[in-house]
Amino acid sequence: MAHTHDAEDPACAVAHSEAPAEPAGRTLVAVFASPVAECLLRFGAELGFRPILFEPDPGRRLGGFTAVTELGGWLDATADVVLTDHHREEIGPVLRDVLKYPVRWVGIMGSARHTAPHVRALADLGVPPEEIARVRRPIGLNIGSRTPPEIAVATLAGLIADRNARPGGFAF
Repeated sequence: MAHTHDAEDPACAVAHSEAPAEPAGRTLVAVFASPVAECLLRFGAELGFRPILFEPDPGRRLGGFTAVTELGGWLDATADVVLTDHHREEIGPVLRDVLKYPVRWVGIMGSARHTAPHVRALADLGVPPEEIARVRRPIGLNIGSRTPPEIAVATLAGLIADRNARPGGFAF
């Protein structure tokens, strides 16, 4: 039986590979080389993001990704920045510097059950409260993710929902 409904819906055409998806002009910056960063960048590339690994420590790398060690011109209004390790000493300085750019979205991984380490780190560096409030935590959709691939899927789904002004659930 042929699929005939929703012929005017461009999303339906994309779902059936009848029309190309629009290029989104999105950049995904994973900060800190980690298993979650590897999944974020790999899956993000498949979803049309320009993947960038920012790792300030030149001794830390991920296979298959070239890390940049200094912030650059790719931190623009298309950039979604995700800090993938909340235990690193550099979170304060890195976030302070990222917040100087007009990034679309910035977040740091971590459980809502624990105190967010970035808040104190940024306050100690003199970052104003309204700038600290730009950093989201926790990140991603609440799907009970535990493994790096699950955390990456939840995070990317949340970024896509946010970018499209959607709640990110099953309610339409």
